[in-house]
Amino acid sequence: MNFVAFERAKQGTGASRRLRITGRTPGIVYGGTAEPLLIEIDHNALWHAIKKEAFHASILEMELAGKTHKVLLRDLQMHPYKQQILHIDFQRVEAKTRMTVKVPVHYSGEEESPAVKTENCLVNHVVTELTVSCFPADIPEFIAVDLSGLKKGVSLHVKDITLPKGVKFVVKGQENPVLVTVAAIEEEVVAAPVAAAAPADAKGKGKGKK
Repeated sequence: MNFVAFERAKQGTGASRRLRITGRTPGIVYGGTAEPLLIEIDHNALWHAIKKEAFHASILEMELAGKTHKVLLRDLQMHPYKQQILHIDFQRVEAKTRMTVKVPVHYSGEEESPAVKTENCLVNHVVTELTVSCFPADIPEFIAVDLSGLKKGVSLHVKDITLPKGVKFVVKGQENPVLVTVAAIEEEVVAAPVAAAAPADAKGKGKGKK
């Protein structure tokens, strides 16, 4: 994906506020050997771009002053209740430097798995993205995980899948986190209706009367 950015001369809270009023979003590009660069981007174009998964997990081409720069999205600050991007951060991409990125996980095949098809189980996707380390050329758009072999009572972990060539999982907290869990669906037991109390003996109603 590519987008157009413009150099931003002024910085500070007031300057950023005035920039947003004109329909631009302030941002910064950092990393590599060059100095951090202040930029601004058309907000409407940026708003449509962030809705695409590739904008968050792939190398982007930023057009700036007639030149193309390869960057990665690093941070996105949103307004607490308005549909507005307050600030955006990008990191320069250098071909010979390993990068740590978050990549979405795409699951498929669960409807054909024994767990769902014959064992009446529910599949829960615990993880929807993974933090990985690789060179820029090896950054995958997403990581595909086939769930067609899932069985009842068996969870799927990171070490159970094969990552793309050159891609390594970055441990953060858990060394082998759970990706998917499988749980049996409990069948509801419908209680039998309680029999209605027998009506009083019709003969007994008139007892004692002549």
